[in-house]
Amino acid sequence: MRWVQFFSRFVFRYLLLVTLASVSAKAQQNAAPPFGTPLLRLTLQEALDRARHNNVAYLAAATEAEIAHQDKKQAVAALLPSVSYDNAAIYTEGIGAGNNSVRFIANNAVHEYISQGNVHQALDVAAFGEARRAAALAAAARARAEIAARGLVVTVVQDYFAAAAARAKVEAAQRAAGEGERFLRLTQQLEHGGEVAHSDVIKAELQANDRSRQLQEAKLTLLNARLDLSVLIFRDFTDNFDLAEDLHASVALPTLAEFQTQTATRNPEVRAALEAARAAGESVLAARAAYLPALSFDYFYGIDATHFATKTDGISNLGSSVVATLNIPIWNWGTTQSKIKQAGLQRDQAKRELSLAQRKLIAEIRSLYAEAQSAFDELTSLQRSSELSAESLRLTTLRYKNGESTVLEVVDAQNTATQSDAVYQDGAVRYRVALANLQTLTGTLTTP
Repeated sequence: MRWVQFFSRFVFRYLLLVTLASVSAKAQQNAAPPFGTPLLRLTLQEALDRARHNNVAYLAAATEAEIAHQDKKQAVAALLPSVSYDNAAIYTEGIGAGNNSVRFIANNAVHEYISQGNVHQALDVAAFGEARRAAALAAAARARAEIAARGLVVTVVQDYFAAAAARAKVEAAQRAAGEGERFLRLTQQLEHGGEVAHSDVIKAELQANDRSRQLQEAKLTLLNARLDLSVLIFRDFTDNFDLAEDLHASVALPTLAEFQTQTATRNPEVRAALEAARAAGESVLAARAAYLPALSFDYFYGIDATHFATKTDGISNLGSSVVATLNIPIWNWGTTQSKIKQAGLQRDQAKRELSLAQRKLIAEIRSLYAEAQSAFDELTSLQRSSELSAESLRLTTLRYKNGESTVLEVVDAQNTATQSDAVYQDGAVRYRVALANLQTLTGTLTTP
């Protein structure tokens, strides 16, 4: 028994070590790409395509749309004839020995075998209403899936250009840190020459330390932005990519009239509300159809005999029958009327929601267009401010070197240059996101 326990422990420890080694290797593989692996140049369209296959919220909306489509197929199939094949063997207590008569008149013989094909067709107005309702719900689900797709576009655009802006801010922070170090060396040199006081060196060193910390914070912001984008678009985590789109590329803003024309026919929110209202109307018709008779037909062909055979004593057991059923509703304690009233309430609410969606669309067009217009108009000014602040910093530093300005003026110029560049990057992201938000109303932006 001891050697069995020793062998079991040895196997358990070996398997545990192998498992831990495998998990560690996989984690290292996912954390960092192999040495020499080329960077993936990721365009915005590629990011959108990858997000479509990875984003859980979008996939859930697409799944809901496909489920609604299958509901529509099932509702339409219920209107068509169905074919089935039934088999049964029935044993009934007889009257006595030698007598094939049955005690229960519901059955035909002591032993009865049924093997028949059945063609069934039901003509029910309510079923037609349910099919039309399912079609409207499927269209509404498709519209909601499109809403999710366009919302995903906005998220990807925001994360993509936020990462691009963070990268630009890191570059600006590196330039500011380098400028701070150069200014510190300049003040030290001037102090050694007796041209400035030691307080200028202290101020320059404090400024250089601030610039160094700002650079570290900018790198951390860039890392977080890239991680957010990676989680959004990649199925397996990776950081081995670079952004190919230029944040400051010229993107024209169409006119308000063009957006209004496109939105009138391509807005998914209004289309979803419209289809929901149509589905609610079909529900009313289906509920009212419960007052009408329902007609069904059944055609049977096969055997219904005392032996499981096509012939018994030379006589064919095969035969057919037709059953027509007309179900006339008489009284159900007001259930049908209650369902009609219930469906009417839902229809009225759907109409109100459609009206609200139309009003919101008009307001959103004007609001989002104003946001995009403001961001677009401010870009030129922000770019000019960034260029001017950089030039001001250069000139102020030269004036300080020549003894014509103070250290406080240089520090103020450095702060202004850093802030102006950061605001310029944020302004570019703001315009891209505003444009994406506006285009989600019309579908003019490429969607997954």
